[in-house]
Order: sequence, then C-alpha cells, then structure tokens
Amino acid sequence: MSTSAVKVIAQQSRLAARQLSSAPESIRNLALIKMAEALESVKQQLLDINTQEIIKARDEGQSDAMIKRLTIDDKTFQYMLSRLKKVAQLPDPLNRILAGHTNPAGLRVYKKSVPLGVIGIIYESRPNVTTDAAGVCIKSGNAVILRGGSEALQTNALLTDAMIEGAVNAGLPQHAIQIIRIPGHEAVGELLKMDGYIDVLIPRGGKDLIKRIAEGTRIPVIKHYDGICHLYIAADANSEQAVGIAINSKCQSVQVCNALESLLVDQQCAEQLLPLLQAAFVANKIELRGCEQTRKLLPNIPPATEEDWHTEYLAPILSVKVVNGIELAIDHINHYGSGHTDGIVTQSLKLAQQFEEQVDSASVMINASTRLSGGGDYGLGSVVGISTDKLHVRGPVGPDELTTYKWVAYGDGHLRA
Repeated sequence: MSTSAVKVIAQQSRLAARQLSSAPESIRNLALIKMAEALESVKQQLLDINTQEIIKARDEGQSDAMIKRLTIDDKTFQYMLSRLKKVAQLPDPLNRILAGHTNPAGLRVYKKSVPLGVIGIIYESRPNVTTDAAGVCIKSGNAVILRGGSEALQTNALLTDAMIEGAVNAGLPQHAIQIIRIPGHEAVGELLKMDGYIDVLIPRGGKDLIKRIAEGTRIPVIKHYDGICHLYIAADANSEQAVGIAINSKCQSVQVCNALESLLVDQQCAEQLLPLLQAAFVANKIELRGCEQTRKLLPNIPPATEEDWHTEYLAPILSVKVVNGIELAIDHINHYGSGHTDGIVTQSLKLAQQFEEQVDSASVMINASTRLSGGGDYGLGSVVGISTDKLHVRGPVGPDELTTYKWVAYGDGHLRA
C-alpha cells in the first residue's frame, strides 16, 4: 500500500458513508454482533500475533506502560467483545426527532439526528481502540478509517479484517471499516489532507500526537488532551470513604487519562487525613509530592513544583495540596486542570452542588472515583475517547456523540409569500 492509496481509501469511505447513512438499525446491530463473532474465530491467531509484537516492542526498549497498553490477553479480548455487544444493545442514535413543529401555514418542520459521515481515528498502542472505534462508528452509521501505531500494526490489521468480514456478512458496505496499513508518518500526513472526504478526525494518544494532528489539518478534530484529574477532600468528608476514593482514583490504573494526578485536601481535615492518605499511598508504591503546608504535616515527602500542578504523570506519582476551603479548591482545579474529570468527597449536598456547578470539567464526580468517568460506567459501552473540547462534543465520545442533525421540512406546494 502506497501513500497514494490513502486517497483511494478516503474516497471509498465517503461512498460507504452514504450507504451507511440509510442502513437500518437492525442491520447495524447485526453487523456489531457478527463483528464480535468474527473476532472470536481469530482469537488464537490474534493472541499469537500480539505476543510477537509485544516481544518486538520489548526488544526495541518500549516502556512498561507502552507494553501494558499494547497487550491483549484473554481478559482484554473478552472485554473488547463485550463492548461491541453492549453497543449493539444501545438505543439507535440515528433518526431521532430532536425538535419539530407545524407552522401556521401547515409546513411540517423537524430536526433529526444523522451520522457525521467519515471518521478518521489516529491512535497509538491500544489495540482495543480498533474495536471500540469500529463499533461506535458502525452503531452511529459512520464509515471509519483506522490508523493505529506501527507497534501494533499486525494486531490491528487482523482485528480490522475480522470486523470487516463480520460487517459485510451482515449486509454493510465493504468499505464501512478500513485501516491504513502503511507504517510511518507519511500516511498520516496524507490522511490529514483528505478534508474533501473525511468529516472528523479523532486522535488518541499523547499530547504531542494530538497537537500535531490538530495543527496539521483543516479537518475538524475532536481532541482528547491531558487528563489532569483532581480530587478535593472537603472538611466534612468521611475519612474511610475519602481514603478509599483517593486510592482507587490513583492506584486502580495509573497510566490512564482518568487517573488522579492532584489531590486537594481541605486544611480543616488535613492534619487528621494526610497521614492516613500517605500510609495508603505508600502501601501502593505511589510517590507523593506536596505543597509547603502538606510537607509540614508530611515532612518526608519532596516538594511539589509549579510544573507538578500542570503535569499528567500517567505514573505512580501524585501531587498533594492543602487548600483553605472549597472556593480555593475550585480555583485551583479550574486553573491547573485539563477539563477532563474532577471530583469531590463530601457529606454536604450544598458543597457537592457548588462543586458541580463551578468546576469546568467534562465529568464531575461526587463521592466517586475519577476512574469511573468513561463509556462503560456511563452506560455507553464502547467510546472512541474522552473529549476535553466543548465543541462538537464533550466527555466520553460514544455513538450519540458521533451524530449531527439535519432540518427537514414537509410541505404541500408551500411557497414563500
């Protein structure tokens, strides 16, 4: 496949998108089920190829975090299948009447949901993005062009080929799902030029990748930037609950975008809570870095610098700050946060509502782990990312979020007077 083939893929996807836009819900749902069945039939081959790519990645000196994201084991594979099946069970995001009326002259006007068209997904490492992206796009009637990282090229190709087979067997067009198989940056560069065929790009990966995509194309981009997630422990928080939520938010998986990166503790409970929190984090091998007031109570931890408050670690490191009340906590979050996911632990409904209303984030968690923000726990099944933008979509990007709308007017020879 040469870079010139990227244009052919884009053209084929545009044609497939037109066909998909009128595909009945029953066919799209059947396609998702058959995609899962086709994946099941190549499971062992997939695991073998993935193992080979993991060995190669290790030999090339890739980080442990990268290896973990790249790996498909039996548990991961079953999770991927379950997400496809879950998406098939969701309500149809298409052809919903969003608004409508009949005007005084008898003209019937309504607004209905329709697919975006062709979605390009550019991503690193995670093969599960391949199945999630295809599932969400098919459910929402969009054609998808996949471009995964070269470190998982063969794994992603096998996943895609199986899903194409399943989708076609269900009656969807051949090019509803496509993948670019060319390694290197040239193919991505060509993809970014396809503004005549691609409606939206969704990059998944590091900040540098997302920035490069957003600055290098005229195609609209749904950006999934940093997850600098905060948890504020209010003065009235239940100690046991606060420690449990903080530990789960950080330690359940440190390398993901909704993991906790900065912990804010109200000064009224800091003296009592910080030693408990430190013991729990140390037991989970998390390095703490603290503000000046935190270090007075925990003198054996290193200082947090200005850079720490701006950092998405994706590692076993946590910055900790003591704050004087909820207003300063909210100010800190809105200044340093990335608008991804931020939470509060409190027994006060008033404080919870103030936090919810004033924190400018895509997800606000009340007495719940930041790790719960996302498609699965929000009932969306698969998602193609968590947008930190406000336009066109914010938060988890599921089937509903990959739709737009059109206005339709039914008349009977109506003319403008």
